[in-house]
Amino acid sequence: MNKEEQVIMGLRDLYDKMVWLNKDKIDDRLKGYNSSEVHCIEYIERNVDPNVTKLAEFFYMTRGALSKITKKLIKKGLIESYQKSDNKKEIYFRLTEQGKEIYQIHEDLHKEFQERDQAVFEQITEEQFDSILSFVKKYSRHLDAEIKKQGISIKS
Repeated sequence: MNKEEQVIMGLRDLYDKMVWLNKDKIDDRLKGYNSSEVHCIEYIERNVDPNVTKLAEFFYMTRGALSKITKKLIKKGLIESYQKSDNKKEIYFRLTEQGKEIYQIHEDLHKEFQERDQAVFEQITEEQFDSILSFVKKYSRHLDAEIKKQGISIKS
């Protein structure tokens, strides 16, 4: 296996281990909510005037798929829609009190997982962080270009 393959396999392995380690706690504390719903709640809380288009672009999903998720979240009482007085066409979302509770549980879990893994990050030098971040940015830009080259559109 060459170094490129080792990097890709290593990243997948890390991701799979994180998911496996975190799964039981997430399932226990966020029972009844899937990952897409929870991350949609997170995005809505952290962004100004989130709408289906912004959500779809962020999650690399179709507007139709995100529309289904937001309808589920509204039905569950986690988010509500609103319109601005100067733009009655566009529909935006915000969290309800129940949605804010789910957001906080998710944030607490992230903090717990971050604390668990802090020992590793304490050993990383600034230069190593810079190298890792540089690689991630380059690879992400490459994948963005490939997506664009293939004419894949998330807007449908």
